[in-house]
Amino acid sequence: MNIIFLHRNFPAQFKYLASELAKDKKNNVYFVTNNTNTRTFGKIKKVVYKLKRKVPNNCHRYLRFYEESIIHGQSAAEALISLQQQGVKPDIIIGHSWGASLFVKEIFPDVPYIADIEWYYNPVNSDVDFGGKVLDVDEKASLKTKNSHILQDLISCDWGITPTQWQKSQIPEIFWDKIKVIHEGIDTNFCRPNKDVKFKIPETDIVLTRNDEVLTYATRGMEEYRGFPEFMKAVSILMKQRPNMQVLIGGEDRVCYGRHLKDDTFKQKMLRELEFDESRLHFVGPLPYNEYLKLLQVSGAHIYLTYPFVLSWSFLEAMAAECCIIASDTAPVTEVMQDKFNGLLVDFYDIDGIVKAVNKVFDNPAKYELLRENARETVVKNYDLKDMLNKQIEFIKSVVSAK
Repeated sequence: MNIIFLHRNFPAQFKYLASELAKDKKNNVYFVTNNTNTRTFGKIKKVVYKLKRKVPNNCHRYLRFYEESIIHGQSAAEALISLQQQGVKPDIIIGHSWGASLFVKEIFPDVPYIADIEWYYNPVNSDVDFGGKVLDVDEKASLKTKNSHILQDLISCDWGITPTQWQKSQIPEIFWDKIKVIHEGIDTNFCRPNKDVKFKIPETDIVLTRNDEVLTYATRGMEEYRGFPEFMKAVSILMKQRPNMQVLIGGEDRVCYGRHLKDDTFKQKMLRELEFDESRLHFVGPLPYNEYLKLLQVSGAHIYLTYPFVLSWSFLEAMAAECCIIASDTAPVTEVMQDKFNGLLVDFYDIDGIVKAVNKVFDNPAKYELLRENARETVVKNYDLKDMLNKQIEFIKSVVSAK
């Protein structure tokens, strides 16, 4: 098969799938992207497109996201035309619905197109009105137009794919018949427990083991969407109660999802407003994957909080590493986690509830060993990378055959 992937970033969600398809000598895998890094994976043929321009300052603010998507779509389309002129005849095209795939059908109208729909924006019962927030008409109008490129992909694609039932439920019901739910997969052979692990905190001489009392938190950014302020409030209390507790925080001091503070970061804000023993509060930054795994493996209790939004890979990776997770009782967490079976669920905003759950785990760790084991078993059974790749590839072959 000739397969074309499209994504602004490389390799992003398609890392494992594109690599697996490229292993087959009968396949030619092309990856059209705006990402200029030099990373390569196997025999994937990377095709980098350059943007023609930036979104102009006088663009209507409702349309900024849509115009940005069109600019990516136009540039990616030129890359597709170039491949077409070189004689590339794709059997299937798989694109992340974030602009780059907007004009696939204008170039290859008869080629099956699978759209990866990560998130459809809704003004109610979703992330933007979480916690009782009320949107005004202006905010609703802006959010509505934010779906413009996604709606075009949903209309033009032959099939859509999304990782969780929760994410599918956000898409308008009229499209559900063409949406397949298949997660990208978690490498459970790599993400596994190691009771003999040693984690050296960067730029220090401190080495932590499973014998230490270690509280962990790991997301890409430190933001409201992933409950960073609530986590820090709980840590401030816990540090006074547990003098031996060490805290490891993985990720960058930035916002990936949700609002930014005007003149501050959430990390700076929390450090300024709350009290901590900073000798036991360790911001370890974005770690190499091997070191990130050690952070999970050394964890005595791991906190994962999220708005009702996209499910983080880090959550499933922590489960696969047999972390004892205290998680928010929110979708899509509850699609995966059952309270007191494979984790502990707490109200997102209940700081005292988070503190009590962490204390319970640290006071009697043996009691929660079964939860750890069940957490890993859940991921192995339902999200294992090998199984998910098989499902994705079977799906792709069925779409090609149906053409």
